[in-house]
Amino acid sequence: MVDKDFSGVPKLTFVVPVFNGDQFINALFISVSNQSNANWQCIIVDDGSTDNSKKLADLWSERDNRFKVVSKKNGGLASARNLGISLAVTKYIMPLDSDDIIHKDLVTEFNKSIQSEEFDLISFDVEFFGIRSGKLVFPNFSYQQLLLQNCFIACSIFKKDLWTEAEGYDENLKSFEDWDFWIRALNHKSKIKHIPKVLYFYRKHSTGSLTNTFKNNPEYYFGLYDYVYTKNKSIYQENFPNPILAYQENEALRQFNSKVKNTFFFRLYTIFKRIIKK
Repeated sequence: MVDKDFSGVPKLTFVVPVFNGDQFINALFISVSNQSNANWQCIIVDDGSTDNSKKLADLWSERDNRFKVVSKKNGGLASARNLGISLAVTKYIMPLDSDDIIHKDLVTEFNKSIQSEEFDLISFDVEFFGIRSGKLVFPNFSYQQLLLQNCFIACSIFKKDLWTEAEGYDENLKSFEDWDFWIRALNHKSKIKHIPKVLYFYRKHSTGSLTNTFKNNPEYYFGLYDYVYTKNKSIYQENFPNPILAYQENEALRQFNSKVKNTFFFRLYTIFKRIIKK
């Protein structure tokens, strides 16, 4: 077993939900293990896998005491993240998707970013790999923009206190759980830091993109928006007394509408307007 001699208490815990991910998790754990700064912890949550994921995770925890493994009955991504975060003892959390990888200097860059000032959320540049290359681009953050469109990858770094105050991820959501979490965890006064370096690598598969899923089942996604808007109705009413103006000004959603379905923008606006006016 590797027994790391830490210079101080780790500030960051990686939380990795795993469900039948034995094809990719070794690559992720290698990228975590190879960090240039060894001061981190990693909690692996096996979410009822039926493949070799649990066995592989156990091997990593046996050889390196910075990895911890916990098992649970299958309950989905949000419930696995919630369990892992609840067990973390560090000030900052970074969820990791089991099929992605991280840059070797991620922890080093994170520690640099909080040397003189603390932040609620720390983001960084993200690059695709797999069947697609290039950077994943999000809109610049403002809280109002976040209410209209997600501004952060789910695997951004954030204070555990935010998770506690927001009462965790909504386990009823099987998509958009990260966007809903940011809406509840952040506000106009949140301190955000962006590191302009590629520190996260997002694996793209041949199936499962938002656009393809929306084309196949648009009602499912309209239902998700309806759920998020309704759940956070008071926040939307406070920030958007004029929903027509808000959506007219949201160029990003208009562009997404034209790519996916001509009626998307108008349907989404109708849902939004109905919730706001209730």
